[in-house]
Amino acid sequence: MLSSQELYQQANQLPPLEKLRLAELLLADLDTPDQALDAIWLDEAKERWQAYQAGELASVSYEQVMSKYK
Repeated sequence: MLSSQELYQQANQLPPLEKLRLAELLLADLDTPDQALDAIWLDEAKERWQAYQAGELASVSYEQVMSKYK
């Protein structure tokens, strides 16, 4: 079995598009669902939505956010 360093050296010799494809495959493999984490984020999203609807959470418009980066 090759070490990660050996794999990197081989992958680094690939053309840029093949490197991108390899990176996408590796990232997709790491992106596995985690039901416990998903449940935490679901609860957080519900709490934020309820706070927003109740007027307890201030919001910022898209234009305001994007104006920081112009």
